[in-house]
Amino acid sequence: MTPREKFIAALERRPITGRVPTFELVFYLTMEKFGRHHPRHMKFNQWGQMSEVERNLHRNYNADTLIMTAEHYGHNAIFVHPTMYAEDEVRILLELIREKTGDTYYLTMHGDSTFAIPDGDGMYEFSYRMVDEPQKLKDEAQESLGDYLERAQKLQGSGLIDGYTLCSDYCLNVGPFLSPEQFSVFIAPYLKELIEQYKNMGYYTIKHTDGNIMPIIDQLADCNPHALHSIDPQAGVDIAEVKKLYGDKICLIGNVNCGLMQTGTEEETIESARYALKHGMPNYGYIFSTSNCVYTGMDIKRYELILDVLEKEGVYPE
Repeated sequence: MTPREKFIAALERRPITGRVPTFELVFYLTMEKFGRHHPRHMKFNQWGQMSEVERNLHRNYNADTLIMTAEHYGHNAIFVHPTMYAEDEVRILLELIREKTGDTYYLTMHGDSTFAIPDGDGMYEFSYRMVDEPQKLKDEAQESLGDYLERAQKLQGSGLIDGYTLCSDYCLNVGPFLSPEQFSVFIAPYLKELIEQYKNMGYYTIKHTDGNIMPIIDQLADCNPHALHSIDPQAGVDIAEVKKLYGDKICLIGNVNCGLMQTGTEEETIESARYALKHGMPNYGYIFSTSNCVYTGMDIKRYELILDVLEKEGVYPE
């Protein structure tokens, strides 16, 4: 099986042999590892002034950086970070990666239309609007849903992208930013329709949210994504419990504690990786990753440490 085929098998919870699939939403440490800027660390304020030659250099640089990361760390999937978010630029970058790698990797990118946790400046306003103008919020959610589906339709059948990762964060460590009742009104219906429509177009779906998802996990499961990411242990989410509850219908991704990777001991980091593998692997449907991403400031040796655990202990029998 190619890395892509194995990743898809895990999303479909089918049996696989060999090493558990792995990837990261973002591997920010490209400068430290490869001497290259990560696409999300690059600014393109003068894009409009660039010649097409210079634009092509940037496109190829970004494609090569993402591919280099996947090749070096044995990732099965590439989360694509566009050079620019204009639709034509997204397509060009996807075409470049496919041209350079063929069908080796599962390709995914952000595609979440739903409301995320508002920033500090917007939290009060959003809270007021749920009471004062709920229908307007619903209308905005529906409009956003339509916009995302329209963009996805333009790539449908192209073979350029395998699925979408839905990256709106809903939860803090203490719980969701909305009550379960509010979530059922302002987010869940639109998330469910988004996932259903993506599936109808032939895409796979991974729902990402950090934090304590347990008060709303029943609603997330009811939306029927192929996978849930990141099963966050820093918020007390136990992969053993989630596997028991939903492992027969949803692939699980993550659970290696980023907090311990940052501030814990090597032994604690190793144990976190082992725990994720121990409880994620049974009956398949598990993809190994951190509980967030490999973020700026993390000790790169800690990431490489958990991959060592994966290579030794995250292996299904032939």
